[in-house]
Amino acid sequence: MSIWIGVGMLVAVFCTSMLSGIFGMAGGLILLWLLFLLLPVGTAIAVHGVIQIVSNGSRAWFSRQYIDWKILGIISIGLFVSAGALSLVNYRPDLFVASITIGLMPILVWIPTEYLALDASKPHHAFIAGIVSGTFNIGAGVSGPTVDIFFIRTMMDRRKIIATKAATQVVSHGIKVLFYWQAAQTLNTGDWTAILIAAPFAIVGTSAGNWVLQKLSDANFRKYTRFVVTVIGLFYLGRALLVLL
Repeated sequence: MSIWIGVGMLVAVFCTSMLSGIFGMAGGLILLWLLFLLLPVGTAIAVHGVIQIVSNGSRAWFSRQYIDWKILGIISIGLFVSAGALSLVNYRPDLFVASITIGLMPILVWIPTEYLALDASKPHHAFIAGIVSGTFNIGAGVSGPTVDIFFIRTMMDRRKIIATKAATQVVSHGIKVLFYWQAAQTLNTGDWTAILIAAPFAIVGTSAGNWVLQKLSDANFRKYTRFVVTVIGLFYLGRALLVLL
């Protein structure tokens, strides 16, 4: 990894972590897209997991007083179930499948509430959220929009949503890193050094995003989240088309 790529990664980690600090996702989608340009799919997903553990972990820490531990526990059970199932079928990632899956994810946040009334505060919905989140996070590398549909329609305020989602993502990304650990072994010492240097920038970016979050109203938070994720999804669909061609 050249020094310029390393510097670019620092900037990317900061900016994407700031975006995630505001919306609770979106930043991870952009970061994974950049990693797909640099690394094999499995390795990119593993590296993405390491950085996102730091980013989401810092976000969960800053908002730890708002975490709903009951919801987190139930979702975590679903995450482990999905990881076990994918391990049994010996799942291996593919760039086209990952890109098209992520590109179509934003459709979920536009589905009217009456057609998909999901609520993470309900135990059985939280368990399903864990299974769906784990499947997409391991299968495609990210799961933000799939988790969001279980939170965005709850009666929880934006701070509780951000905190609980962040804690959920820490567990989810941790499982993802373990799943792709063998792929991560292809990285050399220099690559890991750059990643470890970049990781703290995720904390700074998250802190900046958390400051912006406090300025947003709940209504604007929900409105902007849909549009940001949709734009990113369109980029992924374009990437899938390029891979297909």
